[in-house]
Amino acid sequence: MPDTPLEPLVSSAEKGDAQSHRQLFTLLYQELRRIAERELRRVGGGSPLSPTTVLHEAYIAVAGQESVAFADRAHFMAYAARAMRGLIIDNMRSRSSLKRGGGFRITSIPTDFAGSSPDAAELEQISQALDRLSELDKRLAQVVDLRFFCGFSFAEIAALHAVSERTVQRDWDKARILLHRFLREPCPQS
Repeated sequence: MPDTPLEPLVSSAEKGDAQSHRQLFTLLYQELRRIAERELRRVGGGSPLSPTTVLHEAYIAVAGQESVAFADRAHFMAYAARAMRGLIIDNMRSRSSLKRGGGFRITSIPTDFAGSSPDAAELEQISQALDRLSELDKRLAQVVDLRFFCGFSFAEIAALHAVSERTVQRDWDKARILLHRFLREPCPQS
């Protein structure tokens, strides 16, 4: 989907127009749902979340932000992907606390997720590394979001950013090196 038809909607949505937010969400619904499906597959089976739930929760999070600026489709998609990632990580954290006895209630708890998905602490560490990358270089973080979380090709990212495909590949390589470094060293305390 080209950027041009979205620009007026993105501009209106930035100014807080609720109707524009809804139209933008409708136009990008299938692509956003595909991203949600991919992220849920990535964390493994047994998740009580559905792609529709993740997508709609992300929409609520995005629509509820007052000062969010989306310069173009790439920024919107990256922001939506990060919102979905955050929701999935929060869910994993919650499930992890349930496995350790938190939120004790007399009810049956599904056990099919035990050991089948990544550790919540690992997902949190990855999220923190991505946040650090974003603080260091927003463009590199956006390339990671678009490539890894949205599933865009280097060519698609290059077209969205109006740069060469090779530039995107270099950004991807640099981002991977930095993320690897961030994951190895302890996270700075804020």
